[in-house]
Amino acid sequence: MKKSADGLFSAFVEGVSPGDRYRYRVDGRGPFPDPASRFQPEGVHGPSEVIDPRSFSWSDSDWRGSGLDGLVIYEIHVGTFTSEGTFSAVADRLPALVDLGVSAIELMPVADFPGHRNWGYDGVALFSPARCYGKPDDLRRLVDAAHLRGLAVILDVVYNHLGPDGNYLSAYSPFYFSSRHRSPWGQGLNFDGERSSVVRGFFIENALHWIHEYHADGLRLDATHAIVDESPRHFLAELAAKVHAFVSGRRVLLIVEDSRNLAQIVRPANEGGWGLDAVWADDFHHQVRRILTGDSEGYYRDYSGSSEDLASTIRKGWFYCGQHSVHLDGPRGTDPAGVPPRRFVFCIQNHDQVGNRAFGERLHHQVDPAAYRAATTLLLTCPQTPLLFMGQEWAASSPFLFFTDHNPELGQNVSAGRREEFRYFPAFSDPMVREQMPDPQAESTFLVSKLDWDELEAEPHAGVLRLCRDLLHLRSGEPALAAAGGEDFAVDAVDEGGIAIRRIPRAGPAILAIVRLEGAGAMDLRGHPVLASREGKNWETVLTTEDARYAIDPMPPRIDLTEEPVIQFCRPGALVLREAIQESRPISRSHPKWTG
Repeated sequence: MKKSADGLFSAFVEGVSPGDRYRYRVDGRGPFPDPASRFQPEGVHGPSEVIDPRSFSWSDSDWRGSGLDGLVIYEIHVGTFTSEGTFSAVADRLPALVDLGVSAIELMPVADFPGHRNWGYDGVALFSPARCYGKPDDLRRLVDAAHLRGLAVILDVVYNHLGPDGNYLSAYSPFYFSSRHRSPWGQGLNFDGERSSVVRGFFIENALHWIHEYHADGLRLDATHAIVDESPRHFLAELAAKVHAFVSGRRVLLIVEDSRNLAQIVRPANEGGWGLDAVWADDFHHQVRRILTGDSEGYYRDYSGSSEDLASTIRKGWFYCGQHSVHLDGPRGTDPAGVPPRRFVFCIQNHDQVGNRAFGERLHHQVDPAAYRAATTLLLTCPQTPLLFMGQEWAASSPFLFFTDHNPELGQNVSAGRREEFRYFPAFSDPMVREQMPDPQAESTFLVSKLDWDELEAEPHAGVLRLCRDLLHLRSGEPALAAAGGEDFAVDAVDEGGIAIRRIPRAGPAILAIVRLEGAGAMDLRGHPVLASREGKNWETVLTTEDARYAIDPMPPRIDLTEEPVIQFCRPGALVLREAIQESRPISRSHPKWTG
């Protein structure tokens, strides 16, 4: 191979065909797999395979991507979404997701990793789809099938570290990793030191690889707060600019997971921002969970669980805008004023918040079903972009655990480290209790995390699914819930445990969601600002979470609001009201009207 002026080596080899396998020798060492390999058929330590990305016949030439307006994201781990655990099996389930009403699937990282099971955040072959999920063209078929059904595909990518096993970048150059920065997973990547321009280019090319060769509609960038870059132009800003410049004819979204609450991440470049499209805003999740489960350890120490704080979080997009964080022992966040609500991604569950619990409990495993239905209604009537984690739409019985398949020595360290992480939590202070935690290395830990699709037809799962589906169809069909602007909503803490959200479109009836997340009692709406501009309007009840369609033991709230706007809840619950501007349009049943 010949060295160019910028320090890169290249060679042209005649007679190479798709399916041929190859490795590199570097200064007499190796052979090593290609760090930009398009496929690793024998695993991340084996030879790389030549792939022709142009041989696949796409049928999505009319597809133009997806913007943030109307976006509803459904997060999937390919290996546990189905019993087969493959790209092809995910494609077979797409009709169910279309029927549910989501508009995009987000695949947890698919870049190849060591072993046969992993969350994906230990990826090392960043350009190669994991061979345990299928071949490169299997991923292309999944994306093509999704586009055919009107679904966008977002891929989760990891640019803050590489996994500890099978990472060969340092065998090729000492400049890929920083000599000055560390990450929570070890040596940091070199985004701002000597030869960092080539390193930055490597990861930008990776982003464009998934977008161009696999027609991905967007990327979700993992834990970008762990990307240390002290250069004048942050790597994320350069990435956003180049992705948006080098993709034409369709919309591509860049979404980041970032715990810093930095508004500049999603502000446009012409306003001094980094130009990314959206950010995971975890404050909403933490507030909801604090209310529902009472969690108060770790970062939950920063949240009161009050209705007023929850309302403030929804109103602004996140709660911490520069206030002191007890957990961080310092200020956190910036003011997001002017950032449209759709740029914040809200959830009540995701892979982290479920899988990083010792026993992988989903939210509905720990809260009353009535409260879970109320929280679901709150999430899907907020103006922010909602994210669902696979199976939450039917309250799946399976947990989602942390699992790996590392070599024996590394695997033993991972298992021990997992237990060590929990020793500081009072519930796990006893070593015997920690020993009961599922072993990440055990195959059974992976298998028990697979979804059981047979549950969908059985109660109470079917009722939860009907609620989620009805709410998503309302979200797409009601002008008020589909409205994208920030001027169309107001949110108010009615009392302790009670939230009211008003959504008003530019044209069409307003929507009012009344949510009680905890306890029973009367919610008195008289004089609350959320109703101030709608006095004298007639309202009809679209649904309540206590309808027999959703609850196997319904306890309907008393909605006698013809004179005074007071709702009596028998337990946690929610209702959705529509302003009766025109002829009543009940969706399938009769509910009383309310003259406010």
